[in-house]
Amino acid sequence: MFELATETAAGGSNLLITYGPLVLMFVVLYFLLIRPQQKKQKVRNQMLSSLKKGDKVTTIGGLHGTILEITDDICVLRVNDATKLTFDRSAINSVAKEKELEVK
Repeated sequence: MFELATETAAGGSNLLITYGPLVLMFVVLYFLLIRPQQKKQKVRNQMLSSLKKGDKVTTIGGLHGTILEITDDICVLRVNDATKLTFDRSAINSVAKEKELEVK
């Protein structure tokens, strides 16, 4: 009877030794990969939702322009005086900051 209790206790610690590294690896991956990616996605979604007419933006392809019209899915950009291009809202990569505009 005493041997049965000892085997059960040993089996419990063996389980911790077996699955401990796997759990530790998942926790490390979460904090190094998943969580930063979620934060980055949240910031991008906030930037896309705050776009407005007149913002100077850069597309994912590197095209610089000013927003003329904007809807839920589409942005119309003015590239130069006569050129208007239509993009998906998700194609906007960044909004130019005021300091960047002063340097140019």
